[in-house]
Amino acid sequence: MRLEGIIAVRYLFATRQRSVANTISWISLVGLLVSTAALIVVLSVYNGIGNLTKSLFGTFDPELLIEPAEGKTFHTADFDYAALCADPDVAVVSQLASETAWLTYGQEQAIVTLRGVDSAYAALTGLDTLVHDGIYSTEGLVVGGELWYRLGMGLLRNTPAAVHIPRRGTSTMGFTMDQAFRTAYAMPMGNFFIQQDIDQRYVVTDIELVRSLMDYAPDECTALAIALRPGAKVAKVKQRLAARLGSGATRLTVKDRYDQQPLYFKIFRTERLGIYLVLSLIVLISTLSLAASLSLLIINKRQDIFTLRSMGLTRRRVRHAFRAEGILICSVAVLAGLMLGFVVCLLQQQFGIVRMGDGNFVVSAFPVAMRAVDFLYTFLIVMSISSLTVLLTVRRARLAA
Repeated sequence: MRLEGIIAVRYLFATRQRSVANTISWISLVGLLVSTAALIVVLSVYNGIGNLTKSLFGTFDPELLIEPAEGKTFHTADFDYAALCADPDVAVVSQLASETAWLTYGQEQAIVTLRGVDSAYAALTGLDTLVHDGIYSTEGLVVGGELWYRLGMGLLRNTPAAVHIPRRGTSTMGFTMDQAFRTAYAMPMGNFFIQQDIDQRYVVTDIELVRSLMDYAPDECTALAIALRPGAKVAKVKQRLAARLGSGATRLTVKDRYDQQPLYFKIFRTERLGIYLVLSLIVLISTLSLAASLSLLIINKRQDIFTLRSMGLTRRRVRHAFRAEGILICSVAVLAGLMLGFVVCLLQQQFGIVRMGDGNFVVSAFPVAMRAVDFLYTFLIVMSISSLTVLLTVRRARLAA
């Protein structure tokens, strides 16, 4: 170890002659440690919440969704549907028919998105496992939880809901209710809780009910939902299917989950960047105590500086010693903060110490997902900010002649 490093270690860890400068050095070390740990914990919790939300979207949004490039519907006879189902990477294909509908139940009413599904949909999404009250049965209506309670639905009321959809090719102006709308009645069978935007507007039912209301052909649908086999690469399968389905007479587009929820994923990335910026600002504020401690240390060690200069150390090597002191504080603080953040997140993962409340239907404790890239970025951010602070502080300090 060079002389500058030995001096830095002695100034930080020496137990004798504790001074205000030494105390402030340890305070600044603790401040950086806590800031680093907080950065890891906040990012890991945000990752956990993001993964949870994406998994909930994944319950309702398939891995791949095929929709018409133009128009609203398409026919499975317009392309090689059998070849799509037989694709080695495709596990399940489900036909969907979605339409905006007017739902009335007793005296309550709401505009909803009616999603007609076939028998393969439950296996594809796992929606049947998220039913909170009642059962999953497309013989009736499976309703989003918020919509269910807003309309006052109940399993014991034995009251059917009325689904109204405007007749194709007509206008509601000047027509009676029967002339303007096609109406069907179905019993509410159960409700599900996935995500607020889904829970407050989606109703799932049998695809044949939607086809009959919309005068669709038996093979006509608005989309195809696809689940892939384990190990299949979503991006590669999407590219291959898009090349196959996007060039025929009926042009179809293939969307992954990022394409199906573009606004959510853009917001997620933007919020993540915002977290980095806000917590980096907190780290910057924490380094102000580091600058103060180094300045006080230099003032407190003027006699030592004079002695070192008398022994032949150049002004540059003396500055290096105080830089090493600052870098040592930063390194110890960052590494200890990373370890502390890791331990806190691990305890939360294993024991769920911080709870979300009894009213939460999805998870009982705050989810945590640690990522190696977050540890790397945190290390680089904190070390860069604190090292720059150390270099500027020591450069501006006045040393003994």
